[in-house]
Amino acid sequence: MAKGEAVVATNKKAFHDYEILEVYEVGLALFGTEVKALRNGKANLREAYARVEGGEVWLIGCHISPYTHGNRENHDPLRKRKCLLHRSEINRLIGKVQEKGLTLVPLRVYFKGGRAKAELAVGKGKKLHDKRHAIKIREAKRELDQALKASRR
Repeated sequence: MAKGEAVVATNKKAFHDYEILEVYEVGLALFGTEVKALRNGKANLREAYARVEGGEVWLIGCHISPYTHGNRENHDPLRKRKCLLHRSEINRLIGKVQEKGLTLVPLRVYFKGGRAKAELAVGKGKKLHDKRHAIKIREAKRELDQALKASRR
């Protein structure tokens, strides 16, 4: 996390379910009430994903709760949100997503310089045995660190 970034929501499950290959920083086209709700930390990326439709990248399934002080013009919490990227980046993502087994996964939503941003990752879904292997490695590392810490005492 760089200086001046305020993280609103993270998708911890993405690192468990996907092998992350590339990460892109994208802008988000939001309504005013969505920005205010994000500033209050009211976002959830648990079931979110991104898709390329009609030459544009869309963030789908990202839940941004309605702003508490909003009026009847408040936003729909689960609406599709447009991701702002350069055309060359969109073309690169189209090529990546067309490869078998690759998908776009949002990792986090944050503010950078007063603007709402998201991190989209190109990920490859992990199989069950890959997840078990990752857990085994993580536990072995934890045990090694604990043994080293105990030997230093």
